[in-house]
Amino acid sequence: MISESVKIHDKFSFEIKLGYSSDSEMESPEYSINMYLFVPDSLDVNRFTYKQDDFYYDLKSNIRLMTPVYLLRDIYQGQNNPMIRLEKSLLGIARNPNKANTENYEFQIKMFGSIVKSALRREVFHIKDNKIDADTNFLIRSFIQDINEIKGKYRKLRRLINVPTVYTKLLNIYLFADEYLSNLIEKYTFRLMRYLRNKNYDPKYKTGLLELIKEEINYKISKDLPVVSDNYNNNEELLYRRSVLKKYVESKLFLNTQQKKEGKFAEQIIYSLAAGVAMIFATGVAFYTQQEYGNFTIPFFITLVIGYMLKDRIKELMRVYFSGKYRKKHFDHKTKIFSGKKHSIGYCKESFSYIDEENISDRIMKRRNRSHLTEIENDWIGEKVILYRKKIKLYGKKIKTVYKDYKISGINDIARINISRFLDKMTNPEMPMYFIENEKYKKIYGNKVYHLNLIINFKTPNKEFFKRYRIVLNRNGIKRVQKIMIEPKN
Repeated sequence: MISESVKIHDKFSFEIKLGYSSDSEMESPEYSINMYLFVPDSLDVNRFTYKQDDFYYDLKSNIRLMTPVYLLRDIYQGQNNPMIRLEKSLLGIARNPNKANTENYEFQIKMFGSIVKSALRREVFHIKDNKIDADTNFLIRSFIQDINEIKGKYRKLRRLINVPTVYTKLLNIYLFADEYLSNLIEKYTFRLMRYLRNKNYDPKYKTGLLELIKEEINYKISKDLPVVSDNYNNNEELLYRRSVLKKYVESKLFLNTQQKKEGKFAEQIIYSLAAGVAMIFATGVAFYTQQEYGNFTIPFFITLVIGYMLKDRIKELMRVYFSGKYRKKHFDHKTKIFSGKKHSIGYCKESFSYIDEENISDRIMKRRNRSHLTEIENDWIGEKVILYRKKIKLYGKKIKTVYKDYKISGINDIARINISRFLDKMTNPEMPMYFIENEKYKKIYGNKVYHLNLIINFKTPNKEFFKRYRIVLNRNGIKRVQKIMIEPKN
């Protein structure tokens, strides 16, 4: 199974997040993804101005394990929950801070932080999307209660390792995760309050959410930790600190990769074939001329020179021709995916190319679903189509055994594509416009935007499906990403 989301990452980048589940019924599931990006010709993005190397320079990929799924209440309730595992690791390091106990302690701290983040995010979005008004108050109350339980139980654990056998560096790991946990609570509680602005719920729960945030702010102040303020420089330091903590705590889920160019041997074969075709031409011309005019004649000499001149050109043309044929079905890079240094859990192949519209299947063009206005623009100006292909193969059994304490259901592949180069040929982001009001004309400004249309074709071992997104941007960057709910029949 594949899950996907496309969203704005920053002003000049959008993020494509793909989740691949390792199917327990299949030992090595394989997934194929074809992404068609339709770019207006007015942006002057083509084979000559935006090449393969440019795309891979603008692409940043991270591959990580999926976070184990827990409800907020299940983090501290039930048997062998993450809180119990964390407590056992703290007791172990307090009794004997050897290498094995130290590694397990740091692992449990990081996994606990990652699980809390994932559960908080999932709970906040569930409350936001909840359609049963009668349940909203209950969900908010449970949210507040679960957070208080989690942070209270976590902070009581400090005394287990504030002992002479645990040196300061190990204690700091716990304290860093505590600060990270506090930042998470503040962040997602604020986000929940924003989502609840247009919902009907008991005002006392708004007060409860505010109190939750105030408690965390006061807690951080009591620990001499930075908090958000109206001091610009302080906030700069705070953002940097949050970024470092995030990368540290979530590092256990990120996977090691080893990338290499795909098809090096095939490339040499292609070059040899091209050289062979050119040599056949040159030798054939030489043999024919020799038979017609004999050796050591002026026509023979001239033909040899011309044949030599054409041989190199034919060699280059054949190389381009064979390479083009090869790249249509093969990939540019192969990335091996490792958990740790040697534990291989799969691989990913990817390729970038331009594709002519006549070579795009009807199913893709139907989902492009051009309007009459777009058809006019396309006839006048046209679109270039970038095809970015990926093939993922996972070793399902190996993924499930990466961590013995937690069940890992798959990996997340997060790709960020920077579109800064697409903005160079754009006009001003605001255009003057005029209208009449009270018998006078007035000048206003309208946004001048461009549309990138993204069609994603997913193929799993069991089914095939499509998604469409529209990326709206202007010279100032990306304005929004829209998911277009169009699914025509095949």
